[in-house]
Amino acid sequence: MFIVNKRKIFYTISIIIIGLCIGAISRYGLNFGIDFTGGSVIEVQYTGSNASSTNATSKVSTTTAGTMEPDSFPSAEVIKQKLADLEIGESVVRQTGDNGYIIRTKALNEDQRKAVTTSLGGEVKKFDLVGPVLGRELREKAILSIILVVLAIVLFITFVFRKVSKPVSSWKYGSVAIVALLHDVLVPVGLFAFLGRNGGYELDALFITALLVILGFSIHDTIVVFDRTRENIKNIGLDKKSFGEIVGMSLTQTMSRSINTTLTTMFALIALFFFGPDTTKNFSLVLIIGITAGVYSSVFIASPLLVTLEKFQNRAKKV
Repeated sequence: MFIVNKRKIFYTISIIIIGLCIGAISRYGLNFGIDFTGGSVIEVQYTGSNASSTNATSKVSTTTAGTMEPDSFPSAEVIKQKLADLEIGESVVRQTGDNGYIIRTKALNEDQRKAVTTSLGGEVKKFDLVGPVLGRELREKAILSIILVVLAIVLFITFVFRKVSKPVSSWKYGSVAIVALLHDVLVPVGLFAFLGRNGGYELDALFITALLVILGFSIHDTIVVFDRTRENIKNIGLDKKSFGEIVGMSLTQTMSRSINTTLTTMFALIALFFFGPDTTKNFSLVLIIGITAGVYSSVFIASPLLVTLEKFQNRAKKV
């Protein structure tokens, strides 16, 4: 009952967090990656004798085949300086593995591509070019996919709880789910708006995939509590306990399950973030943030909102 009785405190915390997230999005905007804006991705690997030394100075020599090969692994600062000297615009450099970098730039023409690969040295493992039209199409489809998923979830909840009419009707369960899902999406998006401005983090296709995973994970926890609430209403009856008491009891009964499931998932995601490849760090970070927000909204927002709606409904009847 503590969560239900102190729900205004948890509402306030969420409102502050959401306000900060919306403020970050408004102020910094979203740093879309080349998946959505178009651009070039270059993966370069260095195979010199000192490739594992991340602070070494780059020394490039020409082989008999005419390709550039490093004697040592250059630092990220050296790579950034080489790209700046070529005047190809803003670029993002991230280390991958012990001896390579993934470099993202604007769309490069053939001459610029040759200049970049020659300047960097090493072995170019991958060069991808995404056009702006394709990037815009992917962005539109990503937004559409999130909207469709949210709509499908709400319709599913409304259908599953269609026989629940007292004291809160089934469509209100769906409405509460929308509020919780918006909370779970805004938190990682807002944080990545801040990180995009201050840490170079980008929103790419994996980011959208992570959001979809978050939506599924969050609604799973929410439905568990809703379903237990429905069963308790049926078995106990509103004549013996108030709706608020039943919701509070349902939260208590499902709390340990939610915490254990979340912790198990978090251990895997934290391990992936710290020990996984560079290409999955953003993905795992989004999931860590979003799943944490999802558990919070399922326990401290969604179910208490049902109680708030029920009290508003009762007040309206008395007027």
